[in-house]
Amino acid sequence: MFNFFKKKKEEVKTNSYLPLKVREVVRETADTVTLYFEQPEPFLDYKPGQFLTLVMDFEGKEQRRSYSLCTSPFVDPFPGISVKRVTNGLFSNFLNEKIFPGKTINVLKPLGHFTTEFHSKNKRHFFLIAAGSGITPLMGILKSVLVNEPNSIVTLIYCSRSEEQIIFRDQLNLLEQGNSGRLKVIHNLSQPSESWTGLKGRLSERALRELFAQAEYEERYEEVYFMCGPEELMDLTTDILKDLGVENERIHRESFYSAAAHLAHDEAIAGINHGILARDVTIVLEGEEQLVTVDPSKTVLEAGLAAGLNMPYSCQSGLCTACRGRILSGEVKMDEDAGLSEKELAAGYVLCCVARPLTDDIKITIE
Repeated sequence: MFNFFKKKKEEVKTNSYLPLKVREVVRETADTVTLYFEQPEPFLDYKPGQFLTLVMDFEGKEQRRSYSLCTSPFVDPFPGISVKRVTNGLFSNFLNEKIFPGKTINVLKPLGHFTTEFHSKNKRHFFLIAAGSGITPLMGILKSVLVNEPNSIVTLIYCSRSEEQIIFRDQLNLLEQGNSGRLKVIHNLSQPSESWTGLKGRLSERALRELFAQAEYEERYEEVYFMCGPEELMDLTTDILKDLGVENERIHRESFYSAAAHLAHDEAIAGINHGILARDVTIVLEGEEQLVTVDPSKTVLEAGLAAGLNMPYSCQSGLCTACRGRILSGEVKMDEDAGLSEKELAAGYVLCCVARPLTDDIKITIE
């Protein structure tokens, strides 16, 4: 009986993965590759700006990493992700060095709220602000705007280190040439060559204000802002936009890293618990209640996984919402809640990967 149910549980876990076969590997820069996948049957259903979570085994242990889709389902025949190498990066080094066409990679279904709906009657001015690999989700949005909204325009402000580090440089040049008057690409380089004539140095508050001011009197457009890059750049941009009176609903940001979540994780491992105690938490998963003990050094997700529960997760940093649940009773503290909207927070949603129990009567249902 035990072995039967264990096998069924493993089957459910395995079947939740979608195998994608690598069709092409494109070298974008010295440290960045784009992987294009064959379309599965049925076609992969995703929205511009969403991400895929790759699931791979390293030394017998399952690991997961999330990468933004850099393609548009309205333009590109094959879905793709771009991966920039990071120091000691388990996935990024492997994908940059050892991946090849024909290789099959298991992924979770596309997720993410960093997207928008498109309509041919819209008249919007999209301001896209990116730095480094933050360009990846914005590429899908950019191409989707150009093909779906003929009355909308796009301004891309893209920060890179040098000319050689500009991801999608050739694609962006071709898109700008083919959409004259609708797409403007502004590059800002921190370490440019002597021949560079564009913006250079750190992108300043003054420079951003001047760029935004250019759209201030374009009353026929509704300005919307999408940004992805270092927290410092996004915080600066958000502060400027709020100072200019831009409503929160028109400001969208995507983070690849949460300093708050990583600090809380390190503190928990070091025994700095801020008064949080070990507590029992009831997790409702697939209609069944499971009781797990969450120690001060663990989050609700970590405790659930350690207890053998097949809980969904991806980034484990409170950003992607793959581990989202709704709290039915009790109270938790979240190390990071950037992945949830104000409406979701008000409705009682929590992110299990960064949730730590504050009371004894906690019940969370995984939705």
